[in-house]
Amino acid sequence: MTDPAPVVLDIAGPSLSAADRRRLKHPLTGGLILFARHWVDRRQLLELCTAIKRARSDILICVDHEGGRVQRFRSDGFTHLPPMRALGELWMKDPLAATDAATACGYVLASELRACGVDFSFTPVLDLDHGTSGVIGDRAFHRDARVATLLAKSLMHGLLLAGMAHCGKHFPGHGFVKADSHVAVPVDRRSLKAILADDALPYGALSTSLAAVMPAHVIYPKVDARPAGFSPRWLKQILRGQLGFNGAIFSDDLSMEGARHLGAAPGGAQSELSYAEAGALALNAGCDLVLLCNQSLGDGEAVDQLLAGLQQQAAAGHWQPDPDSERRRLALLPQTPPLGWDELMHQPAFQRALERLP
Repeated sequence: MTDPAPVVLDIAGPSLSAADRRRLKHPLTGGLILFARHWVDRRQLLELCTAIKRARSDILICVDHEGGRVQRFRSDGFTHLPPMRALGELWMKDPLAATDAATACGYVLASELRACGVDFSFTPVLDLDHGTSGVIGDRAFHRDARVATLLAKSLMHGLLLAGMAHCGKHFPGHGFVKADSHVAVPVDRRSLKAILADDALPYGALSTSLAAVMPAHVIYPKVDARPAGFSPRWLKQILRGQLGFNGAIFSDDLSMEGARHLGAAPGGAQSELSYAEAGALALNAGCDLVLLCNQSLGDGEAVDQLLAGLQQQAAAGHWQPDPDSERRRLALLPQTPPLGWDELMHQPAFQRALERLP
């Protein structure tokens, strides 16, 4: 069994520090997530990604780059991609044009990122637009799960054409609750039957297509007292067992409020966990990788505590890695070389994709 590298961390600024290089070489580090603060221009981004790969060649360089308000890189030639709701609105007028536009979005998104050295984006959003969630809102394709599924599949096809894997989020659905799991602990009181028939429907329909899934930091008390990302019932029994998903599972950010307070049992008291304790719970629940975001600023002590703490948790037997986790992580890395930016700009397929954007 290959030793797992389940931690996805970030760095403080637009270039690597000595501390960043040390953390990248830690045996538990498997990914790095970029944010807008890591961006100056295309040349700098490519230099940063090249330096990251020199420090750790198998690292998965990730970003939240969906389009609309969640697009980390917006200047120096990057295409401003529409929010996914625009594709849903186009679907209501012309479904075939909408699916083609979705593929074009995926192709442009992935090919521009790959030209700058980024391996992977956490997209598409599979949450449904119930009209109640401010944090999801126009990031969702549509209210109808069937429409969202087909548009997401079309977007995923575009990503794959550019050599990029994909991640459906936030399982089993974040769109029904009003609270934002970044700053609160959302609770969705619907039954399992209701959730599976609606918000979670895309995950079953895309079980043979999705490369990765990110669960929600939402509690569904009629199913489990813990948020989905810390729940073996949601991840092992339902997502993998019942829905048949066999790709990688990422936790959402462990620093979010929805990840720090976990009910130990139905009706039990909630306690604030350390990042290492939360990470071990997520990995034991069925996650293959855990994210810790925006904790590298300053001295980055929280990142070091997560890495050291997970090693201690494993040594103490509190965390048992899935033997397939590292295989799933490595499968997310691009398998083909990217086009350079100048070559991409003159590629007919890319030019056609730009014309098809909504």
